[in-house]
Amino acid sequence: MFAPHHKNRTLALGALLGAALLAVPVAAHATGAAPAAALPASAAPAAAVKATGLDDPAKKDIAMQIVSSAENSSLDWKAQYKYIEDIDDGRGYTAGIIGFCSGTGDMLDLVEYYTQVKPGNVLAKYLPALRKVDGTDSHKGLDPNFTKDWAKAAQDPEFKKAQDHERDRVYFDPAVKQGKSDGVGTLGQFIYYDAIVMHGDGGDPTSFRNIRKRALGKAKPPAQGGNETTWLNAFLDARVWAMKQEEAHSDTSRVDTAQRVFLKKGNLGLATPLDWKVYGDSFHIG
Repeated sequence: MFAPHHKNRTLALGALLGAALLAVPVAAHATGAAPAAALPASAAPAAAVKATGLDDPAKKDIAMQIVSSAENSSLDWKAQYKYIEDIDDGRGYTAGIIGFCSGTGDMLDLVEYYTQVKPGNVLAKYLPALRKVDGTDSHKGLDPNFTKDWAKAAQDPEFKKAQDHERDRVYFDPAVKQGKSDGVGTLGQFIYYDAIVMHGDGGDPTSFRNIRKRALGKAKPPAQGGNETTWLNAFLDARVWAMKQEEAHSDTSRVDTAQRVFLKKGNLGLATPLDWKVYGDSFHIG
């Protein structure tokens, strides 16, 4: 059921977590002395700001479906909280809605966060082992029951929330923030998101930030006066180059027969209906 085409995250998690610098700043709180009507617009709570791109809930769900079509050969991304297997890509176990890996540190971050919000959970006992296998493909200290306990944890709403939290913190929010900073619309923000999901945002040549840097050598994003379609094509060219640097990602159909299709149609808002193919499978969102 699960296609073996998952992320190429850097093992340098410090650089990846540096993406948190892109997080939206917390809005100022109003003082009790000023009536709400008199507050400037900039003082409005962040929750009151209307999402205008991929962070719109409906668009975000579409993004999750498209990524799941590539990561799990299914549009049912909400069924993937319990997913876990070793896909023999050198990153240990791959699991959850975004393919958290035991060998790349993001699975460790997830279980640490889950344990903060729910101490004594079924996965907490694996934290020492997850710290030891970080950076390797080893299962030492995880087998034989880790996969069973992961599936058990996935029945817990708090674990699902934890997966959502780490997806947003490490991948989704930085991608959307950078996309808005570059002046690209919903499709462009999705293109960024899918790139971070697969490549991470570390310092290696194939990371998101270096894919973007490579694209900057060919075009400029709208925020720098460039044409949006020209910029996104340059970014996708750089993305394809990065994918071809690793055998596991040498099939570039998730770009060629999905993202390029949307871009060629001028669908910069990622409006439905959407039709695309990934690794030969056809998908549709009406």
